Amino acid sequence: MRDDTLGVVLAGGLARRMGGGDKPLRMLGGRPLLDHLLGRLSPQVAAVIINANGDPGRFAAYGLAVVADGLPDHPGPLAGILAALDWAAARRPDLPWVVSAPGDSPFVPGDLVARLHAARAAAGAALACAASGGWTHPPVGLWPVALRDDLRAALAGGERKIDRWTARHGCATAEWPATPVDPFFNANAPEDLAAAEHLLAQGDAAPLQRGPAATIQE
Repeated sequence: MRDDTLGVVLAGGLARRMGGGDKPLRMLGGRPLLDHLLGRLSPQVAAVIINANGDPGRFAAYGLAVVADGLPDHPGPLAGILAALDWAAARRPDLPWVVSAPGDSPFVPGDLVARLHAARAAAGAALACAASGGWTHPPVGLWPVALRDDLRAALAGGERKIDRWTARHGCATAEWPATPVDPFFNANAPEDLAAAEHLLAQGDAAPLQRGPAATIQE
């Protein structure tokens, strides 16, 4: 567990391909997707928050701070990352790093945070993101709180692409195998949920890691 890192679940999207609503609250194996993600991410970090817009009460059962985008009109994951960086600076200045993961990613690896930190340090880069099967996953990344003002300025200037912003600062990549299960599988659509159910039923997906949940109240 990294005691210098805040985890943020990115749940601020509109879920158009899923028909709207909150993708992290869709069911997988009898549990919300968010349960699966938190079961893997929480033991790796000092605390976890959720980035989501609208009524935070729908996540009340998790006992986690729910932080909305600071920008209107759902500008994308960079806005959620900025919200987490600002929250850490204001509420947890002892946590200089943020690791983000989409709320519809139930199979994130148990070594995500450690390997992102290791990749960044080895490359001497400011940032790090995850990759699997030859594809990078920019929303799954390691972000220094110290860059929040730069990110704020980029968003104000119209920047919306994560990889274009990270390229300005240097971004290392940590690679995972995509078999037997891609650890960065996204349940973006109903057919993806069906595929995830199949992976669970076949025992291909890594079992839910149990550990002390790193929760924090607003």
